[in-house]
Amino acid sequence: MARKVWIPVFILGLLVCGSAGAADVVKMNLNAIYPATNFHSQGAEEFAKRVKEYTGGTVEIAVHPGGALGFKGPELLKAVKDGTVPMSDILMGVVQGSEKTFGISSLPRMVTSYDEAFKLYQSCKDLYDKAAAKWNQKILYVAPWPPSGLFTTKEIKTAADIKGLKTRTYDKNGADFLANLGGSPVSLPWGEVYAALRTGMIDSVLTSAVSGRDAKLWEVLKYFKKIDYAYPLNMVVINLDYWKALTADQKAAMEKAAIEVQEMQWKKSAADNAESLKAIEENGIAISETDAALAAELDAAADAIIKDFVASAGADVAAVVEGYRKSQK
Repeated sequence: MARKVWIPVFILGLLVCGSAGAADVVKMNLNAIYPATNFHSQGAEEFAKRVKEYTGGTVEIAVHPGGALGFKGPELLKAVKDGTVPMSDILMGVVQGSEKTFGISSLPRMVTSYDEAFKLYQSCKDLYDKAAAKWNQKILYVAPWPPSGLFTTKEIKTAADIKGLKTRTYDKNGADFLANLGGSPVSLPWGEVYAALRTGMIDSVLTSAVSGRDAKLWEVLKYFKKIDYAYPLNMVVINLDYWKALTADQKAAMEKAAIEVQEMQWKKSAADNAESLKAIEENGIAISETDAALAAELDAAADAIIKDFVASAGADVAAVVEGYRKSQK
């Protein structure tokens, strides 16, 4: 009978399960910050399923969605570093206060398509891996959020139409971006957005079509402008001490699962975005593209934010970000 070896969430000292031989079963918890219905959490579940299959049942990962383990935000890098939680799904931009490198994918208008988002990820992969190792962890796979756009009560045709808008944003970059365009950004928990729109506290939201669909924003807003604000990345990471305790075969199996799930999640994000755009349009939201004139104004508003980021991010990050931007011109 296979010997069950438990790895408690809060006790790093019980990490190593003997020699982690073929007869051992390694159990780890994976903290997932979004609800079970979210495609990032579903991807984590699929990853766990494939890891169990490919390791012949010798590695079992229990996914805990909705931040059920108590870890949801900026503290996640440290929680994984210390082994408080062995694995986690992390929105990169949320932890940029701890590691500036992880803020790259959240920069406004760095990319305007999934193809560009993947190229940027490839350009930054070595930086991301190095930053993760610095925090005693390994990135297993990454997946993008669908692009953020503007849900509004009035149609946006030019940057002048953004002036004065009271827009809910989800990070500092978004707030600075809209402020540069003359808007009035508002920071609110997502759960309060619908009520704030109802009462007039805000009149617009910077978010993805997927979130707009899920929140039924067509009940309170009329327009969606596809401004391709950003394609932020989520990463699934594992504490390096846990990783090193696995056998070579277990590591290979986990990396195989990670490659497959990463490819699946990029496709899933794009498919969800397309389906959501269709759904919000069918429910009365008027969708419009960004023309060249507006794109130039958006890029100008984003440029100052990107330059400030590069100036404080260090030479390695600056070289990659500036190199990527030059390659896109």
